[in-house]
Amino acid sequence: MSAHTLIEAIQQHGSSGTSIEPASTPVPMWMGSPDGWKLMLHGNAFVANTQQQADSPRNRDAFFSTNWFMPMAQHALGSRGQITLRAMFSLEPATISNRNYPELFQQGETAYGAPIVDGQHPHDFFMEVAALYDLKLSPNALLSFYAAPVGDPAIGPTAYPHRLSASEDPIAALGHHQMDSTHIAFSVLTGGFTYRWVRLELSGFHGAEPTEARWHFAPSPNGHAIDSVSTRLTVSPTPDWSGQYSIAHIVSPEALYPGEDQQRQTASVMYHHTFRSKPMPPMNPKQMPPMKMDDMDDMDMGGSSGQKPSSSNSMSTMQMTPEPTTDLSSTLIWGRTRSLSDNSKENSYLAEALLRFASRNYVWTRMENAGRSNELELTPGTPLPEGFVESPIGHVAAYTFGYDHDFPIGPHLLMAPGSQFTVYRTPAALRSIYGSTPTAEQFFIRFRVR
Repeated sequence: MSAHTLIEAIQQHGSSGTSIEPASTPVPMWMGSPDGWKLMLHGNAFVANTQQQADSPRNRDAFFSTNWFMPMAQHALGSRGQITLRAMFSLEPATISNRNYPELFQQGETAYGAPIVDGQHPHDFFMEVAALYDLKLSPNALLSFYAAPVGDPAIGPTAYPHRLSASEDPIAALGHHQMDSTHIAFSVLTGGFTYRWVRLELSGFHGAEPTEARWHFAPSPNGHAIDSVSTRLTVSPTPDWSGQYSIAHIVSPEALYPGEDQQRQTASVMYHHTFRSKPMPPMNPKQMPPMKMDDMDDMDMGGSSGQKPSSSNSMSTMQMTPEPTTDLSSTLIWGRTRSLSDNSKENSYLAEALLRFASRNYVWTRMENAGRSNELELTPGTPLPEGFVESPIGHVAAYTFGYDHDFPIGPHLLMAPGSQFTVYRTPAALRSIYGSTPTAEQFFIRFRVR
């Protein structure tokens, strides 16, 4: 399932929060339409083993699972409105032991009260609980509202678990906490206005990151009140391109540094293109979402010419939505976090790409240059020393390459065994701890709802 315009992509709501990928990006899901509702289910799970090689005791191997699933329901509300109810859950609090899985040079949040060093924390069981309302003001204008006790404010690009270019990689990007870590935040309210291919959004939210109580809504020391703000500008001039710039003032995000507020800026560009596709068999009419004639009038089903086909041709086009056999998705991201206490800055840069070919084969790469702090000099699992002051220490380069292959194991489920390899380049200040070029491998089986 994919869209044709920015407005269609927004109304589809196939990602977390109100984040958007290029309209042409396919969104794998199960769909049904009972009693005027459109029901959808997304889901992704990795069962993985990671092995690390560094010239130090920092090596840590583990067996773990990263996963999430997202049920969603949509219904018309008024003549031009649509309401979407969405939840997202993760079993990572149970499938990741020791409150983090191994990942060299990764840092952010805490485990057992100590800073996580060389590891990635699990997501909360409640990743998102949200309601969205879209009001079509005209064929080219859309007013949108988002409310979530836990959700994703308007900061950054689509978070790494949900963007297509990262969909086959089982572990987090090193720059996660400079780019998209706010994808789980509390007390989120967002308003947005879209005209043709431009959207502007404003969010209020609670700035503190989730606590280690991953199974339920656990308040930070500051409670859950809205205390932070962000704004994001999104442009999508063609179905294959999307870009965003966002800036946020975040109040006391880190539990270990409660008096430190941050400013975060991100900019990103995403590209998706289908090079070859094959027709799908006609959809079962009972599974097709109900559509009114004015809905069809608002959709551009006529390709680049912009001409609208007749209603009979529109229905035929919808039933024969092509399935990609070769498509490319890529993402470029810059993220910067600046401490408002001492003006220290950490910049991270990411380039990733995923090529799907022959329908079921995937190859991908992720290349990063991620700003790191002196927390990496600490012994993993130990509390912060008294008087410790966090400060930037250098940039880690990471180069990842991977492959997997889909096997259908049911009418709505795919399984893909795969592996990936990462080589790191250590900054000079950390070479006595890690060596110059540590490496890591992940071997996994990925499951996906389709």
